[in-house]
Amino acid sequence: MKAKWGVCGSGGIARRRTIPEGIVRATNAELHAVCDYDPEVARAVAQEFGGEACADEKELLATDSDIIYVATPVHLHLRQVRHAAEAGKHVFCEKPLGLNVSEADEMRRVCKMNGVKLGIGFMMRFHAQHQEALRIVREGKLGALVFARAQLSCWYPPIPGAWRQEPTTGGGGTLMDLGAHCLDLLEMYFGHITRVCCTIANRIHRYGSEDTSVVLVEFESGARGIVDALFNVPDSSSRNRLELYGSLGSILAEGTIGQGERGTMEAYLETEAKEYEAQQTREPGVITKIDPTPVNMYQSEVEAFSQAVLDDTEPPVSGKDGLRVQKILAACYESASSGRWIDLQ
Repeated sequence: MKAKWGVCGSGGIARRRTIPEGIVRATNAELHAVCDYDPEVARAVAQEFGGEACADEKELLATDSDIIYVATPVHLHLRQVRHAAEAGKHVFCEKPLGLNVSEADEMRRVCKMNGVKLGIGFMMRFHAQHQEALRIVREGKLGALVFARAQLSCWYPPIPGAWRQEPTTGGGGTLMDLGAHCLDLLEMYFGHITRVCCTIANRIHRYGSEDTSVVLVEFESGARGIVDALFNVPDSSSRNRLELYGSLGSILAEGTIGQGERGTMEAYLETEAKEYEAQQTREPGVITKIDPTPVNMYQSEVEAFSQAVLDDTEPPVSGKDGLRVQKILAACYESASSGRWIDLQ
């Protein structure tokens, strides 16, 4: 049995990644219908990948799709999620859920009220190397958790009509778009963030949203972390690093954060704490290359949500997770505005 997916917003990330790599390849899902604000895009996507091209959102919701994938600009999410839920459709929404916490909370409420599931597109959780690193952390092999870093950057110059470059349509810039993934990953590894201190700026590009963001975080465990997300570094220059440190070692990665399914990741682990070494020779010790069989993150997230719908179980990445990240983002923007550390409830 396969879950039928209808796509609201079939251009952009849906056309580039989620439809061809996720929905089409999924073993338990099929592309059933698509719509887009540009009808020509919807027709082209339907012709290339199958499914029915719908004239508009209303026609899409009238199909017998089981799941509506909302892949439109952020300012449209609330209305479209509400309409899908009221039509009795399960909803898989791109991140961030909404422009703010209030919108994200309303999406969870309306989905719950209508008895439908709400999932969110934090596909990087499914990366094979990220999952292997998570296993190492959960088994305690890093020891007491100390520090984490997640970096995601790209070159994103001014583009006419680009919704991510205006806070009224995207909710924010690089922090909202790229930082959301990084914050979600750090919480997956280290647990809840309790405090944030953030700075944002327009260092290179002069559009409405920020092109620079740096966040310091404190975790419930007492560990610290940092997220740096930038729209002003050439793609070939950004290593997109993930760094996890503990009292018994570290996991260091390059290129695993992003849209691809491969990267380099190594673990440097001790079996026990050593005596102080005054010479600080920093011998490399045992290095373990973390290189599991890659998986396609888009296929994995589609299959995971589809199975939750088919089995009537809680999605592994749910609206609750989306709301959680939205609250962290709101605290970050408040910190950037006030210049203070902001506590999270």
